[in-house]
Amino acid sequence: MVNLKLSKDLPIGFMDSGLGGLSVLRQAVRLMPNEDFIYYGDSANAPYGTKPAEVIRTLTFSVVEMLLERGIKGLVVACNTATSAAVRPLREKYPDLPIVGIEPAVKPAAIQNHGGRVIVMATPMTIRQPKFHHLIDKYKNMAEIIPVECKGLMEYVEHGELYGADLNEYFDEHLAPYLTEDTETIVLGCTHYPFLIPQLKEYLNNDNIRLIDGSYGTSMELMRQLKEKDLLKDGTEKGHVIIENSLPDSKMVELSYRLLRG
Repeated sequence: MVNLKLSKDLPIGFMDSGLGGLSVLRQAVRLMPNEDFIYYGDSANAPYGTKPAEVIRTLTFSVVEMLLERGIKGLVVACNTATSAAVRPLREKYPDLPIVGIEPAVKPAAIQNHGGRVIVMATPMTIRQPKFHHLIDKYKNMAEIIPVECKGLMEYVEHGELYGADLNEYFDEHLAPYLTEDTETIVLGCTHYPFLIPQLKEYLNNDNIRLIDGSYGTSMELMRQLKEKDLLKDGTEKGHVIIENSLPDSKMVELSYRLLRG
């Protein structure tokens, strides 16, 4: 078991099944620009969303324990699928470590709903998890909430394909059947999906449909937990971001920094 020694000077650890969690890291950097971050994308094992829950837990623990060995003061599991499968046992094993997961932004979509349909785009594994069904059940009386399995969509981001006709064809097949005149909100229930917002907006061609994700809420919760434990860095010097990936491909890291910069 890793011997935790938390201090203000340590970086904040981020892990994801690939590049998607960079959308959350991007928001965290905006909120806490003086903090240091280390991000690890497990693209060699992506996608997590089509794997059995036990496999996802094993992969997640492997990455987290590597980050802990290097020294981190907090952890963001920036992957909806890994959060569903592994965050609870991680918190049980490391109760003193601030650990923040992510879930589809169903709550704000339902609370801010004005009577229209809410579509939740997510990976097949996220949608199959009991945690997801509990989330939907909790807010189903506030809005019509429609889960949409998006198998294969995150791979577009992993390959740096953020625009183009192929994406439109994907939306035609997987999203269009659920779009109605009263569609009000689309929840981007995988951290990869926010990088597709420009193309998705162009495809929808409807400014009345809101696109939301959980990156801001997750980053605020991270900051709250670190502040509560007096782990936020002192001073105003700009922090550093290190990005690594399990794929031995420099292009993957280059793409990661490009996505982070937006």
